[in-house]
Amino acid sequence: MKDPSPIDLVHDARHLRLDTLVRLRWLAVAGQSAAVAGAHLGLGLPLPFGWCFLVIATSSWLNLALRVRYPASHRLKDEAAAALLAFDIVQLAALLFLTGGLQNPFALLFLAPVLISATALPPAHTLALGLLAVGLATLLALVHRPLPWFPAERLDLPFLYVSGVWTAILLGTAFTGVYAWRVAEEARQLAQALAATELVLAREQHLSQLDGLAAAAAHELGTPLATITVIASELDRALGPQATPAVAEDLKLLRDQVERCRGILSKLTSLDEDQSGFLETISLGHLVEELVAPQRALGIILDVAVRGDGPEPHCRRNPGILYGLSNVVDNAVDFAESRVIIEARWSAERVTLEIRDDGPGFAPEVLLRVGEPYVTTRGARSGEESGSGLGLGLFIAKTLIERSGAQMTLANAADPSTGAVVRIAWPRHVFERDVATRRILGTTGAPTLTPARDVPI
Repeated sequence: MKDPSPIDLVHDARHLRLDTLVRLRWLAVAGQSAAVAGAHLGLGLPLPFGWCFLVIATSSWLNLALRVRYPASHRLKDEAAAALLAFDIVQLAALLFLTGGLQNPFALLFLAPVLISATALPPAHTLALGLLAVGLATLLALVHRPLPWFPAERLDLPFLYVSGVWTAILLGTAFTGVYAWRVAEEARQLAQALAATELVLAREQHLSQLDGLAAAAAHELGTPLATITVIASELDRALGPQATPAVAEDLKLLRDQVERCRGILSKLTSLDEDQSGFLETISLGHLVEELVAPQRALGIILDVAVRGDGPEPHCRRNPGILYGLSNVVDNAVDFAESRVIIEARWSAERVTLEIRDDGPGFAPEVLLRVGEPYVTTRGARSGEESGSGLGLGLFIAKTLIERSGAQMTLANAADPSTGAVVRIAWPRHVFERDVATRRILGTTGAPTLTPARDVPI
């Protein structure tokens, strides 16, 4: 079965829930009813009361029809949501036509449907709704019923004021639409990138668990295999010389296959023993070698330096860290002209890993945003076409590495050198914390830490 795309995982969540629009429309119905009733009954302003409530009632009827037709959890397609928001704009325009057009201070409510669209719908739908709102506002500036006012007074707003309201609606629609779309789009991109990170981490953890599952299967199969071995021996002893050549050959084949199965199960069981000990713990030098080994055949010179003060630090084999560091090394090899330098150092307080290449380095305009989701440097650093990468690789690597307690910084090499520099630093007690815990529990045979640092956190 095809693995779900992180974009697909978030795409359905992006669709507006019908219940959200219905609740907002009920709120609008309540507000419009209160405003019309208060103006007519409370202030005594002359307005077409019946027509106004007929326009308001259309929203109520639509809400009731949607409640009957669809469940509250129904999510609308983009086109359906845009159509419902367009209805809200037209309904508001009809109500404003009856109550003074753009002279009515509630004309600014044209911004509300456009703002909702900007946060949840594609830009094309938001643009269409914005044009609809501005077009109806233009019509209301020219054609509308008089603004309801007290009979003993006359209120005649100049056309210049009406033009200012129209301009405010135009600019407000454009500004709030773009601003809301940008904020919502960043949130969606972050959600998609985090979903991709979780998928990658889940795959890596699944691979790391296969050895344990195989070992568990070996333990479960050990008992029936031992029973088969006993029965084969009893048959061989009972039949003995009286067995026909065919039966004797079958018994011999059975014993051989039993021994073969026992050897296979023995190997699978040893995986579990190794995983709980040596294979689960890795030194910093072995970690670096595991990162660079797949890259040595690619024609790029790899200079590796591993040195430090005191005993070499060890860490638990972490699929997330291995994936993140491998991604960084892959990028360095991809962009390097001829050489990649990897330096691993440690002291009593810190463990650092620095990866440098001699490529073009990070472009200045993206350096400050490298590591954010959907920010790619493929075109800027390697001369590829823009859009050749999604910009998720480095984000996922940075997320997984920093989740382990490290600090990851990105920079360009100082003159006269060129290339990108990635520095990753752990506090030593954080780098070794899982190993220290397992040593105290006595579950690994790796060398012990010095007494000053043999304490878990």
